[in-house]
This record gives sequence, C-alpha cells and structure tokens, in this order.
Amino acid sequence: MPYRNVGRGLNAPVQVLLVTSRESKRWVIPKGNFANTASPHLAAAQEAEEEAGVVGVVCPTPLGTYRYRKRKGSGASLMADVEVFPLAVSRELPDWKEKKQRNRRWFSLKDAANAVEEPDLRDLIRSFNSTEFNQAAQGVSVLSIVAEKSKVGPMFAWFQRLLPKTGGFFELFEAHAVALTAAADAMGRLVRGGPEMHENAREIFEREHDADMIIRDVLKTVRQTFLTPFDRSAITALVSSMDNAIDEMQAAASAIELYEFSDFGGEMTDMAAIIVDSARLVSEAMPLLRNVGANGERLHELTERLVRMEGHADEIHSAGLKAAFQAHRNGNAIEFVVRREIFKHLERIVDAFEDVANVIDGIVIDHS
Repeated sequence: MPYRNVGRGLNAPVQVLLVTSRESKRWVIPKGNFANTASPHLAAAQEAEEEAGVVGVVCPTPLGTYRYRKRKGSGASLMADVEVFPLAVSRELPDWKEKKQRNRRWFSLKDAANAVEEPDLRDLIRSFNSTEFNQAAQGVSVLSIVAEKSKVGPMFAWFQRLLPKTGGFFELFEAHAVALTAAADAMGRLVRGGPEMHENAREIFEREHDADMIIRDVLKTVRQTFLTPFDRSAITALVSSMDNAIDEMQAAASAIELYEFSDFGGEMTDMAAIIVDSARLVSEAMPLLRNVGANGERLHELTERLVRMEGHADEIHSAGLKAAFQAHRNGNAIEFVVRREIFKHLERIVDAFEDVANVIDGIVIDHS
C-alpha cells in the first residue's frame, strides 16, 4: 500500500496511491504473486514499482491481510489471500512498466477506502491512520463546555487564569514526534544510498537538534508545572524513549558518514523500513494521548504493532549479522565490524520505539 504524508505536521493528511486493474478498471492497490525466492514485502515493493511507478521503503511487517476473488484465464473465479505491506513513497517515476495499462491516483484515506471494493481492504485503509481517532483526540475540557453552555465567557476567562498551570505537554509531545518522524523518513532515504546520502544524514542531525530543544522544554515544564496530565515519571519516560530513538538515528547516521558506508543490503533496508513505520505509528499515537479514555483501544492497537515490529526487527538483525559474519569470516574483518556497528544502532532505534510503546501502554492502563 503506497502512502505519503502531505506536509510535515502530525495533522498532515495521509494519502494512499491506488491503481486501476487491467481488465475491470476498478481501483486496487498494487499486488501480484511472488516467487519462493523473494520475500513477500520485497515482491510487493517490486509490484508497486511495476504497476504504479513508485519506489520507497517497504516495511517487512504486514499491516494485515484481505481476500478477494481473482478471475483466472480459464474463466474460474478463485479466492486469493493478499498480505498488505506499507510502502513509504520517496519517489514517483515518470515512466514505468505498466504505465499504458493502468491509471494511478493519490486518494485521501477516506476516499481510498470508498474507492476499493474489498471490505477487508477498506478496513485496512481506514485503520492506517484513521481520522476519526485523531478528531476524537482533540478533546474539549469540561470547564470549556461549562463556559460555553452557561454563556459566562469573560468571567470564565478570569477564573481560568486563577487555576494552576498544566503546561503544554501535549504540544511538546507532538512537536517531538514531528522531529522523530522526519528523522525516520530521512533514515529511510539514507539507506537507499545514492548521491543524496550526505544531505539525508545532515537532516537527521538537524532533526536530532530540534528534538533536544524540545526535550529540554519538557523537563523544564515538568519542574515548573503544578498539575500534569500524567504522572511526572510517565511524562519524562515517554519523551526520553522518543529522544533515545532519534539519538540512535543520529548515531547511525554518524557511523555511516564516518565509515563512508553505502553497501546496506536487504536486512539493513528492512530495519530502516520498520523504523519509518514505527515513527508513523508514534506520530499517530501522540495526539490520541489528549484523551486516553476515549482512545485507549486505538492506542493499544498501535503499541501492539510497535512491539510486533520490534520482534520482527530482532529476527532481521540476527539474520543480517549471521550473513555478514559468513561473508567476512575469512576475509575483511573491518568490514564485518563496521556492519555490526551499524546493525547495532538500527536495532537500538527499534528497541527505543518498543520502549515508547511500553510507556504508552502504562499510561493507558493508568488513565483509561
């Protein structure tokens, strides 16, 4: 499922790219069969390039599955099971293999869900970053409702000024998530190599600096605020775990720059794709914290996926290290050491996202 964010803010709309099927011309996502020698997510990325003319990083952990009836050349209509992988699009090709056979179009999540025919696919699209959850997160305080209903605006404003300050924690969480997501996107582009590697590494450094400024504001606000939305330890744990993730992104980018590393391979690319999708989930979770009681179920869905992806990343990390050892056990030891260090940083980034998930789960348990 190719997607992109239109803008950098957490409220920036998400768009999904659909293509028309060759025969019925209905709107579908790029898909196809894959050979046993290919990983399903890499096969999905190849189909996206051939059918829709887009490239990017594809997360190896599927969003879910759906079924549909596929008409065969024999005339039979048989059930097909489809695994759906999120692909963060970084480039649209002006020309591609099936350009003359299909149309492509970017849709909002709502319009994409309405455009496809398969009910399960429609649900997957809606759950990707569903707007109703984000809208529910924009909670209105009880005091504001009382003021509106009672028509005592000026008096209420005077009364509000007497209340202890509660700080702008949610705004700071969301600002940090913006920096985190931008750094993760740059990490996804960095591992694709190419002449823009230095620019992508530089963006990671700059985003990490932005995040440092935000975490200082959070810690200062914790000390100065009388009433906090969550326990102080939960606030500091949440922002610290997010900051650990972006710090490790900076460390990974620094190692890549230092060693002039460019031969990333499949395992590192897959781990970077998990990082991109993890940041996307965290960016959706932050606004939902404004109303934990109403959004507890969705927050739990997001943290479950974060934990599942961390486990998948561990498997990829082990396979990558083993492959590197076997390739260099009788040869260039320095090459193995460099690869191991970069793998270490990528693993720590994903581990930090799991820490974010654990902190959010704790907040949900305490406040939902």
